[in-house]
Formats: sequence, structure tokens, C-alpha cells
Amino acid sequence: MRSRFLLCLAAIVMIAFPASADDNAVLFHEDFSSLGSWKPFTFPKIKSHSTYTIERDGDRHVLRTESDASASAIVYREPFLVSEHPRVRWRWKVRNIYAKADVRSKQGDDYPLRVYVMFEYEPDKAGFGESVKYGLAKSLYGEYPPHSSLSYVWASREDPDRFVISPYTDRAMMVLLETGPAKAGTWVDEEIDILADYRKAFKKAPPARARIAIMNDSDNTGERAVSWMEFIEVTR
Repeated sequence: MRSRFLLCLAAIVMIAFPASADDNAVLFHEDFSSLGSWKPFTFPKIKSHSTYTIERDGDRHVLRTESDASASAIVYREPFLVSEHPRVRWRWKVRNIYAKADVRSKQGDDYPLRVYVMFEYEPDKAGFGESVKYGLAKSLYGEYPPHSSLSYVWASREDPDRFVISPYTDRAMMVLLETGPAKAGTWVDEEIDILADYRKAFKKAPPARARIAIMNDSDNTGERAVSWMEFIEVTR
């Protein structure tokens, strides 16, 4: 009788307070009710900055990003351990793409929307030359620049490759998730695996910690774009 009572009690507790391996699956989910968790990221030589604002879309908030011959980003304030939360999901929409954009040239290196995963520099693992270079950068800008990055983009043109090295540096890899205007004006869901993509792109494991950034840029093409993001989340 007592055993039956304990089993029933255990069942009630499990229903009321279910223990799940997914309790900590979502590190953060941003629905853009505010931008309090984000900070601006600008580039020293680019004077005209893109804008990031919150607007209503029916009963929800969305992030509106707009560029006009400009470039800047917003960065989530807290870094995270990539090995513990390697997956990122989001929903985005672009109003238009760029006529002069080209993923393989500096003059065309613009995207109406992209999600950056910026991996942190690790001083204790750097060689002498790298230590000098990053130390100089920190003295100039007050912090270390990223060690490397994956940039998940909505590209304007089709390309035979999914991974394309940035025309500016081999430490930045562009990942073409969407290409062309076919889906412009519609919401599109994305899900990526940071660890798998980094190994494919750089042929090695990534640094331990990373930050998420969102960017709309048109400083190279001189064009203009508006795009939106409904949510973004980092999970197991």
C-alpha cells in the first residue's frame, strides 16, 4: 500500500515539475521587445552607420535593420561557450537585395542581413607574432578583435559554394544561407550548427567562446536595404 502511494506521489511530482535534459537547452532567446541586451559595433573607418530599431508587427516585436551606404552592427553583450550551446536559430526577412553585391569582391561585400558568430581571441594559445598583432590592436581599440568569425549571410547572387572566404581576411568565412531575391519579402527560418560549420570552414576546432552579432551593411555598394529579424536563440 505504501509503495503504491509513493509511486503515485512520484508521478504527481514528475507531472508538476518535469525534469528534462532540455531545461538548460536554450541559453538565450531574443524576441526583440527591447535592445537592452545588445550594444553597437562600429568600424573605425566607416562614418555612416546602419540603424537598428524595434517595431511592431501585429502582436509581436521585431528588429528592423536599415542601411544606406552604411555599415555597423549590434552585438549581444554576453559571450557563450560554443561547445555547450553550438546551435543557433532565427527567423529573418529582407525587403530587397543589392544589385552590385558580390561575395567574392571587396567592392561587393555587402548583405541586407547577416548573423555573425565572432570567436574570441585566446591570448594563452597565441604564438609570438599573433600576440604582438593582437596586443597592438587592443592598445588602439581598447579590446581584442575577434580571433575569427562565421558570417551567415543572405547573399544577392547564387554561388556554387556554401562557404566563401571573406575578400578582406581569411579569418572570416561567409556562409551563404540564402541567395537571390526569390524569398525577399517573406519570413525565412534558419538553424545552424556552429561547431560543424567552423570545422568545415577552418578545418579545426573553434576557440572556446563566441558572441552573436547582427548586421545590415551597404558601405561598399552604396545601396540601401531594409530587413527584419523576428527572433534569435542560442541552444544546445
